[in-house]
Amino acid sequence: MLAVVDRIGPGDLTAPTPCGGWDVAGLREHLLEWGPPLEGAARKESVAPGATGVPLREQVERLAEAWGKPDAWAGTTRMGTVELPADLVGGMVLGEFVLHGWDLARALGAPVTWSDEILRQLYAEIARSADQGRAMGVYGAEVPVPQDAPLLARCLGLSGRDPDWTPPAAP
Repeated sequence: MLAVVDRIGPGDLTAPTPCGGWDVAGLREHLLEWGPPLEGAARKESVAPGATGVPLREQVERLAEAWGKPDAWAGTTRMGTVELPADLVGGMVLGEFVLHGWDLARALGAPVTWSDEILRQLYAEIARSADQGRAMGVYGAEVPVPQDAPLLARCLGLSGRDPDWTPPAAP
């Protein structure tokens, strides 16, 4: 994720992404807005959404550090007024990093890879929350992907992304 974030330049902000009609700037703002509440959830604190003015790289580092602690995944936590299993929220963070990392990488034409261990965990997280995510508008309709497709492609399809998405050709 950090390698992709580091590639974002001012000329990339209007580039379309495969994520729900957002361009790079919109996706960056989403990550900055929801980073603080997700970071707070790792500490079992309720934090309102809203960008804090930190650069995206710093927000991603802070979020990774917060969820890199085993205690973050234990018990319950809060997102706003809702109490949720902490491991469910941790799975959401994993999805933010991998799925939105892929979205940004595709928009920028950048290569990106994750370990099979991360992708197996992500697939399990998406599978357990896909219906709820679709109801909340977080995931789109499942995109059919062959069972023998690479694990990243299956994660993307389950989350409603087309693994073959490419930016539209310039007019």
